[in-house]
Amino acid sequence: MVINLPEKVKYIIDSITEAGFEAYAVGGCIRDSILGREPSDWDITTSARPEQVKALFSRTVDTGIAHGTVTVMLDREGYEVTTYRIDGEYEDHRHPKEVVFTSRLVEDLRRRDFTINAMAYNETSGLVDAFDGMGDIRRGVIRCVGRAGERFTEDALRILRALRFSAQLGYTVEEGTRQAIRELAPSLAAISAERIAVELVKLLVSPHPDYLRQAYDMGVTAVILPELDRCMETPQNHPHHCYTVGEHILHSLWGVPAVKDMRLAMLLHDIGKPRTLETDSQGITHFHGHPAVSARMAEEILRRLKLDNDTIITVRRLVEFHDYGNNVPPTPAIVRRAMNRIGEDIFAKLLIIKRADIMAQSEYRRREKLELVDAWDREYRGIVARGQCISLKNLAVSGKDLVAAGVKPGPELGAILQQMLDHVLEVPEDNTREKLLTIFLKVT
Repeated sequence: MVINLPEKVKYIIDSITEAGFEAYAVGGCIRDSILGREPSDWDITTSARPEQVKALFSRTVDTGIAHGTVTVMLDREGYEVTTYRIDGEYEDHRHPKEVVFTSRLVEDLRRRDFTINAMAYNETSGLVDAFDGMGDIRRGVIRCVGRAGERFTEDALRILRALRFSAQLGYTVEEGTRQAIRELAPSLAAISAERIAVELVKLLVSPHPDYLRQAYDMGVTAVILPELDRCMETPQNHPHHCYTVGEHILHSLWGVPAVKDMRLAMLLHDIGKPRTLETDSQGITHFHGHPAVSARMAEEILRRLKLDNDTIITVRRLVEFHDYGNNVPPTPAIVRRAMNRIGEDIFAKLLIIKRADIMAQSEYRRREKLELVDAWDREYRGIVARGQCISLKNLAVSGKDLVAAGVKPGPELGAILQQMLDHVLEVPEDNTREKLLTIFLKVT
């Protein structure tokens, strides 16, 4: 097995080995290299102590010196170099009480989470694979190093990492690892929302976002996203649907690009349906008003997970309007008003979400529904291509124009601008300064 190490990584490893120590590239970068993926970063492990590493390079940063990590800076790029270590007892499902340095590479590899992440490499020794990571790659398996229960007790976030790697790689979770997840899923309650959100988003934007079902089956979502569990257990007895609410959500995730805001919007677009469930005398289920309820819940969930404000705002809007315009034949004016209300910035995404929603429903009237979305899409693209005014920022008249024409600043000025915009949304060709001032202020 030959892995092409980047020149700077080789330089660091060579510099350390020439000084009489061992050094290897380790972890995810080795896994990704074997899989033919471009590593996002390169980590190095060494028998040298942190002070010895620092003495070998002119620029270093004490990234995590207490845990043996020094960042070596080369041409403004940082490379983490960590001393071989053995972790002591973990006190908070994340941090070891103590770290003991060791001279043996295999002891350092033994503390890592999964076999596929417990491989090391340098050009002299080749691949060091003490726990059959290569075998698990060939088998397509996520398996803990050693006892799964111990690894998850050390850091409960590894439970989500197992599921995330499974979704990213299309691998199955080994049975012993799976059983430990079931038993220890409640320990995720001790993990910070920020760390949980990072892993959840990585799972959602993976090639297999529907693997979130494994998280449900193993009791993980009951801890991190209990709202999804309610959806999984909520039936949809209606001609338009063939799945429970939760299964519909999981199927819909496939239909949108692997982008954070869109995958989150699909995950949460029907999250409020259990709260709005009604069953009529025929046994047919209805969810009146669920987009508004789902939008409020989506914001609550994303704030609980400490997502950034831009993502929260975008996802809430996409969820709120995901049923907007259903059964409404589009005209240019209708679409312009929809774009104004919903936002030009997300309208194209909303159309994609609508298609994904439809494709995750039953085949009942599917073709008709898709044709309607296509009609909305054609009108939208035509409006964009013609550069028609959709909001005040594109209105040919500004507040300064109105003041210059004699309108006093205040509520009246804003009202006139809104009237002008309402007019232009209906008659886009009137969006000229002269025309609007003539119509609304009788200025000639």
